[in-house]
Amino acid sequence: MRTAHLTIGAALAAAMMPAPSARAQDREVPYWATLTADKVNMRVGPARDYGVAWVYRRDGLPLKVVRLHEGWRLVQDPDGARGWILSRFLSRARGAIVQRQVAEIRDKPAGRVLWRAAPGVVGRLGDCERKWCRFDTDGHKGWIAADTIWGEGEP
Repeated sequence: MRTAHLTIGAALAAAMMPAPSARAQDREVPYWATLTADKVNMRVGPARDYGVAWVYRRDGLPLKVVRLHEGWRLVQDPDGARGWILSRFLSRARGAIVQRQVAEIRDKPAGRVLWRAAPGVVGRLGDCERKWCRFDTDGHKGWIAADTIWGEGEP
């Protein structure tokens, strides 16, 4: 009899827990993400039957996820545009984009200049410390000033 009660209790507890897909939706927003394809549609609503507002052609472009709805994410791009993207086209990998001015990539924070990145250059973002971040674009690695990129800091 005790086994039956435990089995029923376990079944009731499992039934009360959200389904795995619902738990995946419980992430805290906002958070940073990057595009995982070189062509991604941003829609005006969270479904395929909504119109396309933008077509992104930048694999690795950083985006800020600001809201979740089923398999869709409301995102904001570096220019402030907002729209909906299917979650499968987003990665939690951190990325950044050089903004407004040519940015110097250095061998260490405030170190020797290795090369310069033009506005619009996208790269992987590593650890940040004291206003400098590790930055890797196509295998070119170094440190970049945090105030020259979008995608760093609290989303």
